[in-house]
Amino acid sequence: MHGLSFRKTQQVSSLFRNNIALLKTVKAVAGNMHSALTYESVARCSVTKARAATLQLPHGSVPLPIFMPVATQASLKGLTPHQLDETSCRLCLNNTYHLGLKPGQATLDAIGGAHKLQSWPHNILTGTNIINFHQWRVRPSDRLTHESTAHISSFQMVSLLELATVTEEGVRFLSPHDRTPMLLTPEHSISLQNSIGSDIMMQLDDVIATTSPDHARIKEAMYRSIRWLDRCIAAHKKPESQNLFCIIQGGLDLELRKECCKEMVARDTPGIAIGGLSGGEAKEEYCKVVSTCTDMLPDDKPRYVMGVGYPEDLVVSVALGADMFDCVWPTRTARFGNAITSSGVLNLRHASYSDDFSAVDPDCKCTICRPSSDGGLGLTRAYIHHVAAKETAGAHLLSIHNVHYLLDLMRRVREAIIADRYPAFLREYFATLYAGDKKKYPGWVVEALKSVGVDLMQD
Repeated sequence: MHGLSFRKTQQVSSLFRNNIALLKTVKAVAGNMHSALTYESVARCSVTKARAATLQLPHGSVPLPIFMPVATQASLKGLTPHQLDETSCRLCLNNTYHLGLKPGQATLDAIGGAHKLQSWPHNILTGTNIINFHQWRVRPSDRLTHESTAHISSFQMVSLLELATVTEEGVRFLSPHDRTPMLLTPEHSISLQNSIGSDIMMQLDDVIATTSPDHARIKEAMYRSIRWLDRCIAAHKKPESQNLFCIIQGGLDLELRKECCKEMVARDTPGIAIGGLSGGEAKEEYCKVVSTCTDMLPDDKPRYVMGVGYPEDLVVSVALGADMFDCVWPTRTARFGNAITSSGVLNLRHASYSDDFSAVDPDCKCTICRPSSDGGLGLTRAYIHHVAAKETAGAHLLSIHNVHYLLDLMRRVREAIIADRYPAFLREYFATLYAGDKKKYPGWVVEALKSVGVDLMQD
C-alpha cells in the first residue's frame, strides 16, 4: 500500500474494533464541536420550500442557493482561477482523493493547503468520490444533432477505478496511475482534507447506485455511512476552521432515507448533504427523495444535494428545499460545443450557427456574451461555431459562459425568493425554456412543483 498513506495504523484498527469506545469519543467531540460556518436566513418562499440565505465561511460569504463548479484536481477545466473568480464563484469543489494522489499530502502540507496551491482566495468544498455513479443524460446536442432538448436519453458513467471493494475499514482499490493496491479510510479522508484546508469537507460515505437491485447492500451502505461519519467526527482535528458535512444515504427507499436523516441530524454537523442521487433514477424518484429529506432537516443548516447541475433540476430542487448543488456538466458539455441558454442547450457545432451573428445568449452578461462596449468580448454564435470543432478556444469560451450562466441562474433564483415571487419565476423560466408550449413540460417537473404548491399547467 502507498500513495494516500493507505496503511493500517494502530489508531484505525483500534477504532474499528471498539465501536463503543468510538461512539463515546464521537459524543464528546460532537458535544464540543466548534463550527466555522454561520447560516444566516434571508428569506423563505411563502408557497414552496425554497430558501434564501447567506453562508459565512472562513474564506468569505456565500449566497444561497448556489451552484458550485467542480475543479476536481484544483483546476476547473477551461478556466483559470482568475477567470473563475470573474464569474462571481465564491465556492468551488476539489476532490480529496485526486489531490491526495497528486500533488500528495506532503506537498499540500508544505505549501499550506489547496487555496495556496491554486491561488484561490475564496471557499473550497472537498469530497472523496472514489467510485462515481453519476448519471449523464445525453442531450441531443451532445450527440451533434439539432433536435429539441426535450428528448433526452442517458448512459451510465462509472469511474476508471477497477476492483474497488468496500469493507468496514474503508475502500480498497487499485491506483489508476500504477495499479498499486490502496486503502482509504474515513480517518485518512479527514486527514487529507485537513491538509487541503477546505472550508467544507465531506465525510467518506458508502455510495451505491440508486439503480442497484440489491436492497440489502443499499441498507448496509446507509448504516455504514453513519458509522463512518462517527469515525470522521472523531478524526476531525480542525473543527474551528473547517466544516464537516454528513451525507444522507439510503437509495430510493424513503424509510431508509428517513432513518438516515434522523441519525445524521443527531450528529449535529454544520451542514448536511443528500447523496447517492444522480445515479440513473427516474426524476420522479429523485424528487421524492429530496423532498422527503428536506422535510426532516434543520432550518438553520445548509442542505447540499450532490451531483446536480442541469438548470431545470436546479430550479426544481430549490423549490423542494435544497440550497447547494454541484456538477461537472457545464464544463463537460462545453467541450462538446454546447452552450447553456435560457431557451435550452444549443449545440454551436451545428452548421445552422455558421452565419448566426447573435450573442451566444442575448440575455447573458458573461464576458463572452457581453458586448465590447460594455467591457465584454461580444463573441457571436458564428465565431464559437468556427472555433468549437477544432480549436481548444471554443471549449474554453463556452466553459466560461456555461459556468457563468448557472451561477447567474442561482442569483436570479435567490432574488426571486427574496422578493417572494419564486412561483412566478418558475412559471416564467419554464415558459421561456419550452417557448410557451406547456405540452413539452416534463411530467416530473410538473408533478414535483405541484407537490409544493406551484401548478405550471394553470393559466
